[in-house]
Amino acid sequence: MTEIYPTKIETKVIHEGYDSEKHSGSLAPPIFQTSTFTFETAEQGEKRFAGEEEGYIYTRLGNPTVTMLEERMAALEQGEAALAFSSGMAAVSAILFGLTKTGDHILCSQGVYGCTFGLLEMMDQKYKISHNFSAMESREQLLQALRPETACIYVETPINPTMKLVDLQMIAEVGKEKGIPVVVDNTFCSPYLQNPIKFGCDAVIHSATKYICGHGDVIAGIAVGRKEFIGKIAMTTQKDIGGVISPFDAWLLLRGLKTLAVRMDRHCDNAAKLADYLVSHPKVANVFYPGDEQNPDFQIAQKQMRKPGGLISFTLNGNKATAQAFMNELKLIKIAVSLGDAETLIQHPATMTHAVVPKESREEMGIDDTLLRLSVGLESWEDIRNDLEQAFNHI
Repeated sequence: MTEIYPTKIETKVIHEGYDSEKHSGSLAPPIFQTSTFTFETAEQGEKRFAGEEEGYIYTRLGNPTVTMLEERMAALEQGEAALAFSSGMAAVSAILFGLTKTGDHILCSQGVYGCTFGLLEMMDQKYKISHNFSAMESREQLLQALRPETACIYVETPINPTMKLVDLQMIAEVGKEKGIPVVVDNTFCSPYLQNPIKFGCDAVIHSATKYICGHGDVIAGIAVGRKEFIGKIAMTTQKDIGGVISPFDAWLLLRGLKTLAVRMDRHCDNAAKLADYLVSHPKVANVFYPGDEQNPDFQIAQKQMRKPGGLISFTLNGNKATAQAFMNELKLIKIAVSLGDAETLIQHPATMTHAVVPKESREEMGIDDTLLRLSVGLESWEDIRNDLEQAFNHI
C-alpha cells in the first residue's frame, strides 16, 4: 500500500504531526495533562538534562500534546520548527528578546499591535533597545531606515488595524543582504492565506488566539522558524521566562486547526461581500481592505496572499462620538477586541487595542478616532450586512 503524505494545507491542518497508531488508535490526539515526566533510571535523567538523550522532562520544557501542535504549525508555515506559547505577546516578547541585546535597534513596519508597541517602549526604556517605524514602501526607503545596530526587522502585514501591506519578498531580500533577521506577525492571515517563510523571511509569529483557534476560547501564541533559531529560543527566553502553553490549550488549538481551511474560506467570502457593501455606503468615508482593486497595496496582496482575508477597517463620516454611537447600535455584531472568531466582532482601535499608543503616533500610523476594525465572522453575510445597515440608520 502506498503511503499518502499530506501535501496540501487543507490536509495538513487535519493530519500533520499526529499518528493515531502510536496512540492506541485514538482518532483525536491525547492530552498529556502532566507537569512532569518520570525517568527509568537516574542516569537517564542525567542524560536528558545534559541534552544527550531525547525525551520529555517537564512540561515547561516540552510536552507530547504541545509537540503535536508545534509540528503541525511548522509544517503549515513551511518552517523547520515551531514553539507554542501561552499568548501571542509571549511569542512576540520571546522572539524579540532572543534576537536583541542592549544597544540594538529594531526596525518596525508603520504600525504594530498596541501591546507590541508597549513592549517596544519598555525594551527602549529599560534595556536601551531602540526602535523606529518605516512604511517600507520601497527598497530605498527600507535601506534608509536601517541602522548599523539594527538587529531585527519586525513586520506586520496586513498591519493592525490599518490593513496596509508590506512586500515580504522585498523585505526578506534586504534582510538577507544585510544579515538582519526578518520577523513577521502573520496573525491577520493565518498560514492558510500567507506564508512569509516562503518569501524568505526568517521567523513567523501568530497570536494563535485568533484564526488558529477560531472559537474564542484559548489564549496562545506560536513562533515558527529555522530549527537552530527556534531551539535557541526554546532553551533560553521561553524556558527561563516561562511563557509556555498548557497541554489542554494546545489540544484545543489542534482541534481548531482542523477546520482552519473551511473557516478561512468563509471569513474571506463574507468579508469580500461586506467590503463591497461598505465601499458604496454614504456614511463610510474610507474602506481599508486588501481585496479592493482600488487599494494601493492590491498588487502586493495578489502577490503574497491567497485571499484578501477576513478583516476590514473603515472610517465613518463624523467623529469619535459617531463611531461609538454606531457601535452601540449593533445587535448581532459584538463589540470585542479579538478577531478570527466565529462571531463577527468590531472594535475602536484608538480607544481599545491601540489606546496605549500616544495620539501623535496613532495618527502617524493612520489610526484616527473614526476608524473601526471589523473581524468578519462565519454568520450569513446578509445578516451581518443587515446589522450594519440598521446601525448606520441610527447615526
